[in-house]
Parts: sequence; structure tokens; C-alpha cells
Amino acid sequence: MNSTARMHYIDNLRWMLLLILIPYHTAMAWNVWGEPNYIFFEGNKIISSIVVFFSPYFMPLMFVLAGISMKFSLRKRTKSEHLIERAKRLLIPFLFGTIVLMLVMSYLADKFNCSCEGGFVEHYGIFFTKFTDLTGADGGFSVGQFWFLLYLFVISVIAIVILTLLEKFLPEKERSIPFWIVILLGLPLPIFSELLSIGGKSLVEYAYLFMTGYYVFSKEEIISKAEKCKWLMFGIGISAALVNIYLFIWSVKEYALLNTFMKYITEWFMTIALIGLAKGYLNFTGKVTGYMSKRSFLVYTWHFIWVALFQYILYQIIGNNTFMLFAGTVILSYVMTFISCEISMRIPVLCFLTGNRYE
Repeated sequence: MNSTARMHYIDNLRWMLLLILIPYHTAMAWNVWGEPNYIFFEGNKIISSIVVFFSPYFMPLMFVLAGISMKFSLRKRTKSEHLIERAKRLLIPFLFGTIVLMLVMSYLADKFNCSCEGGFVEHYGIFFTKFTDLTGADGGFSVGQFWFLLYLFVISVIAIVILTLLEKFLPEKERSIPFWIVILLGLPLPIFSELLSIGGKSLVEYAYLFMTGYYVFSKEEIISKAEKCKWLMFGIGISAALVNIYLFIWSVKEYALLNTFMKYITEWFMTIALIGLAKGYLNFTGKVTGYMSKRSFLVYTWHFIWVALFQYILYQIIGNNTFMLFAGTVILSYVMTFISCEISMRIPVLCFLTGNRYE
């Protein structure tokens, strides 16, 4: 199996995951645990279950895939070239998203959640001076979903430093890793999740996941074993995910320790399972996959502003109709997200600001 073929399932899994973000972030408007959101309606357990189903493994898997991708990137680029590419692809979109898109989203949040009567221009001053919980749900400053781009850049720099030191003092040797060791690699996750955590997003946990992607899941033998065990891993992961949903959303009693255990079982086993499933069923390329792979991070950039905007607009039109608000927001956000992607791909300045190449 050559390295080019191996990359197809990574790209396909990545863009499929990113498409989930629209219903996921739409559902956040109804979360029952009181997490601040740009637009917030009353809590709904059914819709909240969507968030709880995906949240344990969605971002962890994205960081694992990023680690795998860096392994292949460094076969074609020097470390310096890789970091320059990362800066263009991550730092510039991070700044664009924070300064331009988040400004609009925090304004909508201020209008909807705080009944702000000021205009959009006036909100410029509020956004850059109001520092509260950094969610942006009260109109204050926030980097929003663009935290992922910042974390990914910082972790990429840390990874390059680690790789350089290890190459100098402890050269990498090809070693066979038993699959049971891979399963045990999930054990430190609950501990790491509490380290350098900002807003519940641990830099240590995500760096660890990134490095497991680089060192472990980039190995053909591990991917082959994950593919062979994919349905067993998936069965364990799904079972833990359903128990996690029940304990967190539906149970009348609190089982904090068991809930935490199920969350991390879900995180690790679903990560392994989805990589194995992707290797088994998504290792191909074509017009659709090529189209989506080029636009995957554009979807990440543009989707949330449309979710917030359509929730705000639809509420003014149809009121508190949960089904119509959810379905309407999801459908319209998909449409406008892809229109935004196409515009971005064709305008040089937007290509630069969103970290893409001009078509």
C-alpha cells in the first residue's frame, strides 16, 4: 500500500466529520446543561442528545487525523516548509475568523441573548473590550470555533520541536506495537483532559492525541489491526456512547464517575473504530471526494456563522417552533456554507484569508 492511497481515507473521514458540524452546532442552541451559545432557546433533551453523542470523539479524532497527516506531510516537506504551510492554513484563517466572522456572531448573540439595542458598528468597541467567559454568547470577545485552528498550529509547532529533539537524541526505530497497547493508550485521557484546559479544551489532551496520530495511527500495521477489529471497536464505542447519553441527559440520578468513564471509553473506542471503518470503506477517491476534500476546512470556517444567522432570522419569522427552527437552520446553513465555500475558492483575497489555494 503506498502513502498516496493511504491518505484517501483520512481526507474522506475528515470532510465527513466536518459535515456533522452543522447539525451539531445547530443543536447547541437547545443544550440542557446550560452551556452558553450564540443563540439559546429552551433546553431540549432529544436535540441535546445529538451533541452528547458526537462530542466525546469528534475533536479528538480530528487531532488524531491531523497527526497522521503531519507524518505524511513531512515525507514531502522539510520541517520549516511544513510550519510555513501550517501558518498559512491555520494562523491566517484563525485571525480572519476571529476578527471578522466572530464579530458578527457575537453581535447576534448580544442582540438575541442580551437584548442589545446598539448597532453593528457600535459593537466593534464592545467585542474588542468585553472579556468575560470568552464564549461570545454575551456579545464579548471570543475566538469561537477557531480555537481549533490555533490549537492545531501551536501543537504542530510543539510536535516539530519534539521530533527534532528525538531525532537528535533518540532516533526513531520501527517497532511493532501490539494492538492491546493501542487500546491502553486511551487510559491517560481523563488525566490529560484537566491539564492546560481553556474552556474545557485541553492543550495537553489534544497534543497527546495528535502525537498518537503521528506515531501510532500512521503505522500500516496499526491501521490494518484497527480495520480488522473495526466492528468490535464500534460496538463498544456505540454502546458506551448510548450509556453516556443516558447518564448525562436522561438519568434522574447522577453517576458522575460512571458517566466520565463512559465518556472516555466512547472517545477512544470510537476514534479507533472510525479510523478502522474509514480504512475499510473510505479508501478511495473520485470527483465528489476530491471536491469535498478541497473544501473541508472551508466548511469549518463558514458553517457556524450561517447557523447563528439563520437561527436568529428564523426565530423572528416562525417563533419558537423547535422542529422548524432546527430543520430550517440545518438545511439553509448547508446551502449557504457551500455557496460561501465556492465564493472563497474563486476570490484570491478570500482564498488567502481562509487558507486555501485560488482555483
